[in-house]
Amino acid sequence: MSPIVTEKMTKQSEAHNRYGFVVDSKANKVEIRKAVEDMYGVTVTHVNTVRYEGKSKSRFTKKGFVSGRTPHFKKAIVTLKKGDTIDFFSNI
Repeated sequence: MSPIVTEKMTKQSEAHNRYGFVVDSKANKVEIRKAVEDMYGVTVTHVNTVRYEGKSKSRFTKKGFVSGRTPHFKKAIVTLKKGDTIDFFSNI
């Protein structure tokens, strides 16, 4: 599980107390809730998940036509109880 630190997720966390994570594609909402509560010591109220399909990519190089795919992944948007926060930059 890795946090998503983007401008859009930062606005969500400030406005609605929601945080984003890239999680294992086989993880369900109950497992995600338990993992976040154990890792960060917060209370989770809602978990929303989104599955992203990998995109096909192709380009022309000196060696010719190269094609491939970006990986599939699953994103979890976690809403915390009012008053709880997660500080991703405390370890730096």
